[in-house]
Amino acid sequence: MNDITDELFVKHNLPDAELKTLIDCRTDSPEEDYLFARAVERRKEIYSNDIFIRGLIEFSNYCKNNCLYCGIRAANTKAERYRLTKEEILECTDYGYSLGFRTFVLQSGEDPFFNDKDICEIVSSIKSMHDDCAVTLSIGEKPKKVYEDFFKAGADRYLLRHETANTRHYERLHPKSMSLSVRKQCLFDLKEIGFQVGSGFMVGSPYQTLDNLVEDIRFLQELDADMIGIGPFLPHKDTPFASQNKGSMSRCLHIIAILRLMFPYSLIPSTTALGTINPHGRELGLRVGANVVMPNLSPKKVREKYLLYNDKAYTGLESAEGLRLLQAEVEKDGYRIVIDRGDAKRKQN
Repeated sequence: MNDITDELFVKHNLPDAELKTLIDCRTDSPEEDYLFARAVERRKEIYSNDIFIRGLIEFSNYCKNNCLYCGIRAANTKAERYRLTKEEILECTDYGYSLGFRTFVLQSGEDPFFNDKDICEIVSSIKSMHDDCAVTLSIGEKPKKVYEDFFKAGADRYLLRHETANTRHYERLHPKSMSLSVRKQCLFDLKEIGFQVGSGFMVGSPYQTLDNLVEDIRFLQELDADMIGIGPFLPHKDTPFASQNKGSMSRCLHIIAILRLMFPYSLIPSTTALGTINPHGRELGLRVGANVVMPNLSPKKVREKYLLYNDKAYTGLESAEGLRLLQAEVEKDGYRIVIDRGDAKRKQN
């Protein structure tokens, strides 16, 4: 590893073979040490020691889809379903604002109960109450016209993970009613409209290969994502993948570092899934290049019901109430949580 490799990272010309070597490098190896050190340096060059917080509001766990890996899939009759009212959602944002959150992420399954007008009204209400805040939506696939309406209502960002960029692999993880081409088109529609767009993928999902992971990274290059969220695959006991193995923590950390080097201006969260697979997962993600955390602002009564996978972390550092604890934890590593919208920076031409 040398400065030539650094230049290849920046220019997105790192060969597939070298990319695979880095994804799969050994723990505590010279390659891993180099990768992590360079990723942290690059993040500091662009974002200093700032860590951005997002208040996550999981407002419905109903979903019309049947993704084979997901605990809130429509076919899971054991899931305890809930929906928040508009008033409850706005109460969450008020509470979050008082804690210092300046971005709110509204996330749900693809729930037809909330029509497009409902979402627009919720977004516009949040923006009228807190005009210095950003609103992020993560509510699935929609026609382009609907995305345009969300944008006009005041939504700033949209998260839609592609999960895998390989068509055959996508088909093995999703029902026939879902299509990778539709998912990709939604992402490009969102970019064209003007959203800050986030995508990402699971690491270690069933049937995944190293080549699939390279395809995922290449797709993110094509998309030029503003936000990139990855995390380990974690099985849910009431899905067809209940007996599948968890994804690798070390491989996730390698990929976060690679993404920071290849997408230095992107916002990269240290996800709840990392905090679930390892008690220190969130902090470890920040130490290798991530710069976003998303504590849970949902009402306590529903947090344990939004279970995409087994044993999801939603207390302590993963909760909005644990913000002071989280702040103290990241300060130990020399970082600081900032009160800011935390928009993605763009490369200056």
